[in-house]
Amino acid sequence: MLYNARGTAICLILGLVYALAATAEEHKAPAAPSTAAKAAAAEIKAKLDAAAAAKASAPGVAKGADAKPTPLEPAAKPAAAETAKSAAASGKATPALVFDTKKMEPPAPPPARAKPHKPVHVALANTNAAPTKADAHGAAAAATTPVAPAPAHTLHWSYEGETGPHAWAKLAPEYAKCGSGERQSPIDIRDGMKLDLEPIAFEYRPSSFKVVDNGHTIQANVGGWNSMRVMGRRFKLVQLHFHTPSEEAIDGKQFDMVVHLVHKDSEGRLAVVAVLVDKGARQPAIQSVLNNIPLERGEEVAAAVNIDVNQMLPDSRRYYTYMGSLTTPPCTEDVLWVVMKVPLQASAEQLHLFSRLYPMNARPIQASSGRMIKESN
Repeated sequence: MLYNARGTAICLILGLVYALAATAEEHKAPAAPSTAAKAAAAEIKAKLDAAAAAKASAPGVAKGADAKPTPLEPAAKPAAAETAKSAAASGKATPALVFDTKKMEPPAPPPARAKPHKPVHVALANTNAAPTKADAHGAAAAATTPVAPAPAHTLHWSYEGETGPHAWAKLAPEYAKCGSGERQSPIDIRDGMKLDLEPIAFEYRPSSFKVVDNGHTIQANVGGWNSMRVMGRRFKLVQLHFHTPSEEAIDGKQFDMVVHLVHKDSEGRLAVVAVLVDKGARQPAIQSVLNNIPLERGEEVAAAVNIDVNQMLPDSRRYYTYMGSLTTPPCTEDVLWVVMKVPLQASAEQLHLFSRLYPMNARPIQASSGRMIKESN
């Protein structure tokens, strides 16, 4: 009796397990039968057959077709056996004894991973850390990026102090001639060779002009066509300006003022006519320039009247001549100088008016260095 009850319990458990397996399998996509599944089904069938044979051989059990199941024997057993046979025929895998239905459910998708935050680069965060590849790449890109060069800065030169004439050559490379030149101006004119020099042909006429205070002197830029002919060349008048005291000296004597008339020929060569000025009568051409001094330094003002530069020339046209340089930076050499021997006159009031703006704007006398100086008879 106990053996019969044990076999019945085994059949009930196997039937229940297989029913659960069949229910779970209905939710799965059909799969091709495998060798492992067939082996599992055959094993279950063999166990069921063995249990049935043991039951039939037990004493007290009815034989034949009229035998009825006992109250402990479930009527559903044959159905479970048939279900197992059909499962074996279809090739579906059946779990042994313990079946976890959760394993048959489709796996849940993995949770979305949060996108890592891009690290923020903080300048100077760790100056001792070794550079990364990204840092090296950025540094290389910065090194190859063209950078606009900083504008060259030339110190403003002057006539005194740290930027005075003794320092001009050090202020900028283009001013080097101010210190190394061998034919610089102005000079003290002495021992000139008296010769019958050709007269200078001045071709000046009343012309328009503009006045500018350039920070070093008062300058008049002359328009029109004003020129002079000397030594077979023709030079056009470009501008005139003033220095006080005179930069040039004759036998050691300087004058109250000098007017420099700057000319240029067609090939760019320069010629400067120096007109020395002493205190005396009022000079009308100089007054025209003074009347039009701008209120602001660097501003150029067009005069409402014309200027006649002939009025700035002395009656005597005798002169000295030598080769020199500009008397202001960059101190360019190979400049033809013509210094009028007889000075011009300007009133004390005119001289004082200019000296209020520029009490001293004369370069010191430079070495003559054995240069030839010619003097007209």
